[in-house]
Amino acid sequence: MIYTENEISGELSDFVKCFWMFDSQEEDVVNTILPDGYFDLIFEIRNSELFSVFLTGIWTKAIDVRMEKHTRMFGVRFRLIATEYIFRESIQTIVDTSTNLPVDYWGALPFDDLAQFEELMSQILIRFLPEKNEIDSRKFRLFQILYEQKGDIPVSVLADRIGWSSRQINRWFNNQFGLSLKTFANILKCHAAYRQIAKGQLQPAKAYYDQAHFIKEVKRYTGVTPKKLHQNQNDRFLQLSTLPKK
Repeated sequence: MIYTENEISGELSDFVKCFWMFDSQEEDVVNTILPDGYFDLIFEIRNSELFSVFLTGIWTKAIDVRMEKHTRMFGVRFRLIATEYIFRESIQTIVDTSTNLPVDYWGALPFDDLAQFEELMSQILIRFLPEKNEIDSRKFRLFQILYEQKGDIPVSVLADRIGWSSRQINRWFNNQFGLSLKTFANILKCHAAYRQIAKGQLQPAKAYYDQAHFIKEVKRYTGVTPKKLHQNQNDRFLQLSTLPKK
């Protein structure tokens, strides 16, 4: 299999993390997708024809995904703030699952490679960007801090920084995303640990109290221990397989 992703910069980067492509090539592929704190818009192409378009929710657990041979997927990985200002709807009902969309969604055709896909989707997404006066600065700042800190910030401190009560934040999180702020922060912390785990560094990062806490939290969101993640037999865990080992 071939997996490629392009991180982006500029005005879209407030809402989009990256564009990516996955190609199964000549054989069926089974991978496990781990929680990462983002959601994706995915275009699936089978035998050179657009087969489906779907939107994922946020993953709070490991999900096994099977791709048939001669299948390519192109995706846009969104930061959570995009639900409110790009899609303008809640994704509460699709946590840990996905929903099918029309194959002509956003008219995002034609494209043959990641560069074309990125160029086309960027042109489309720019049209959806909100005006400055449309943005709730508290929500915008909330995600800036969460992603910058990789979830490693107490809810009370975060609430004080943005001037929004923790109760109100949690109510909005549950209504908009289908999970609590604390769960989301823990997912970001776990995602941040994947890089060190891929390198074989199995001691807890500063975000965890001790080894037992580290193992418990990683297993909570990935289903396996850090040691099993590092072993990554048959390149099962896609996020770890695509990380540099050095």
